[in-house]
Amino acid sequence: MPEREPILDIGVEIRDARTAVLSVAGELDMETAGRLDDHLAEQLGQGRHHLVLDLSALDFMDSSGLNVLIRSVHRAREAGGDLYLAAPNSAVRRILEITGLTTTLPPHERVAEALAAAGGGR
Repeated sequence: MPEREPILDIGVEIRDARTAVLSVAGELDMETAGRLDDHLAEQLGQGRHHLVLDLSALDFMDSSGLNVLIRSVHRAREAGGDLYLAAPNSAVRRILEITGLTTTLPPHERVAEALAAAGGGR
């Protein structure tokens, strides 16, 4: 039986010069976490230090995904911005809660709320 190809789709919407929304869909695990890390680092490198992650279509996340979030929030905050989580499903929210990450990165119910918190809601 052939191994299944891990699927992670990442869409980027530039909201303004300092804000981007990254829509993450599929599975965020050891094999795909580097792709999200690269996308986040690219946005930070472009001067967009307020990053909203739309997690509404993220089906699964393991510790590799959590590590990407932790690294990215530190990078964004060092640059004077922040990372905002939006619309995680119940399974992803549970992982965030169990690990205590919701203390550092409280998830927002909707992207619009995360954008408002980032100051980029239009």
